[in-house]
Amino acid sequence: MTTKRVTSIDVARHAGVSQSTVSRTFTPGAGVSEAARRKVVEAASELGYTPNAIARSLSKQHTDIVGIVMGRITSPFHPYVLEKFINELQNVGKQALLFSTPPDSEIDELLELVLQYQVDALIVASATISSDMAEACARNGTPVVLFNRYVLGANVNAVCTDNVEAGRLVANELIDAGHQKLALIEGKANTSTAVDRKKGYFDRLQERGHVDVVADGGDHTYEAGFEAALRLLDRDDPPDAIFCSSDNAALGAMDAARYQLGIKIPAELSVVGFDDIPAAAWPSYSLTTIRTPVNRMVEATLDLLLDRLEKPSMSPEFLLLPGELIRRHSARLAGVQEINTSPSPLLTKPQHGA
Repeated sequence: MTTKRVTSIDVARHAGVSQSTVSRTFTPGAGVSEAARRKVVEAASELGYTPNAIARSLSKQHTDIVGIVMGRITSPFHPYVLEKFINELQNVGKQALLFSTPPDSEIDELLELVLQYQVDALIVASATISSDMAEACARNGTPVVLFNRYVLGANVNAVCTDNVEAGRLVANELIDAGHQKLALIEGKANTSTAVDRKKGYFDRLQERGHVDVVADGGDHTYEAGFEAALRLLDRDDPPDAIFCSSDNAALGAMDAARYQLGIKIPAELSVVGFDDIPAAAWPSYSLTTIRTPVNRMVEATLDLLLDRLEKPSMSPEFLLLPGELIRRHSARLAGVQEINTSPSPLLTKPQHGA
């Protein structure tokens, strides 16, 4: 047997007030007398009434929902970011609607679906939006901010770490510490983050006379870092320092070096990551890394969205925020005290998930 849903009309009749009074009672900030509010709340409780947020959104012409498009949500960095977005959106009276997409892929077809849900705005992370789709969102009046990504020539807002400068910073630190054979475990070639980190690192190394730098990898996963490190360290002239384009790959590289090859970190090999995910600070890794300024990036992203919801005609902005070098014990750098990092018994295969 189907139970009839209690409506605002039912509550209004039971409380002896108008339907608009019921609506104002459950709308934050709306004006209603205390006596009327008490009647409505008591009637709603007696009838088991729950306000319909979707119905309210139709009358207000906005939903207070922000779509978040994110790929590879099981990667350690993305749930960390997602939690912060959800919390901050709720603090300003909005809700998040998550859409998952294949990582590092164009999302035009998915965005056509997303827009059908009448989201007020879009945050796109770990995916790439085309210029055409950015224009379509602009015509639709839906503000878009790319988080930790950008697309040259697209009419869309973006908030990123200054990945080029971060790559240059890592290069300087490793050279200043006396490393001679430097390598890179890179991310996907079609993402602005991976491209810029590689550019900053390689450009600065070459400026300082290190022209024989090797690269391997091609993804930000633990497995990609593990396998790339095995190949790099199996060379006739293995590196004495590896910069990894993500912490996830760096953890894989460290485990490959220590547990499969018996290499001491940092005595025989320095490893530097990027992002500063929670696992980077675990004592078993103590990973030196570039900290992505997630809190500031989330705050800047929401500021851009809210500004453009208020003033849709505002021009798009591209914000670059500096990363910070976090010195721990996986790399021999000035000011870092070496700790005992003798390898454990050797492994035959990776022991971590993606």
